[in-house]
Parts: sequence; structure tokens; C-alpha cells
Amino acid sequence: QVQLVESGGGLVQAGGSLRLSCAASGRTFSSSAMGWFRQAPGKEREFVASTSYSGSTYYRDAVKGRFTISRDNAKNAVHLHMNNLKPEDTAVYYCAASKASPVFLTTFTDNYWGQGTQVTVSS
Repeated sequence: QVQLVESGGGLVQAGGSLRLSCAASGRTFSSSAMGWFRQAPGKEREFVASTSYSGSTYYRDAVKGRFTISRDNAKNAVHLHMNNLKPEDTAVYYCAASKASPVFLTTFTDNYWGQGTQVTVSS
């Protein structure tokens, strides 16, 4: 059974930093795209960042220059380093891993999902 377990969420003041981690088990994702999505109250889930099997990275414009995604294939894990956090970053953050795509990860691809971790940024 595949599981993605997120950790590292919490409450932080604007301008602060958090590091989210996602540990995968049940299968190896070294050949798959992995990444992060978020969902704020009353809004649809949106793409945040992803990394391909080869380490190429992709970000939504709103987080470019502030967030950094990285993967550790040896540990079957993916991390999201979030700096200069803003109140609009407040959301539940979900880890995702593609079931088939080595490069792309979107809300339309067939993914495994974690349970989510809350990130709250106070102003």
C-alpha cells in the first residue's frame, strides 16, 4: 500500500520560514514526478511546485524565488523549503507523486496523495 506522509507544517509569522517533508512508502518514486499542492479554505487545490525524476523543478509564479523543492531518492522523499512566507500562503499543503509520469505533476495527472499538513502564516 502506497503512503505519502507529510510533516513540518505549522504556524509562522509573515516573513518566516518552514520546511515541509514528505516520506513515501509502498513503492519507489525515483522514476516519478513528485511535488506539492495546496488548498486554501473555499478555494480549489492548486499546484505549488514539482520535481521531475531527473531533478528539474517547476513552480507556480507566486512562489518563485521564495520556495525551493528538493528530492531525496535514497530516502524516497521530497521536501519544500518555504521562505519569506506570506499570509496568502496559508493553506493545507499536500504531497503528491505521479503514478506514471516521470516529468509532470498536475491536478489532472493520476497521482498518489498525502493527507495534507496545515500551514498558517499570520500577518
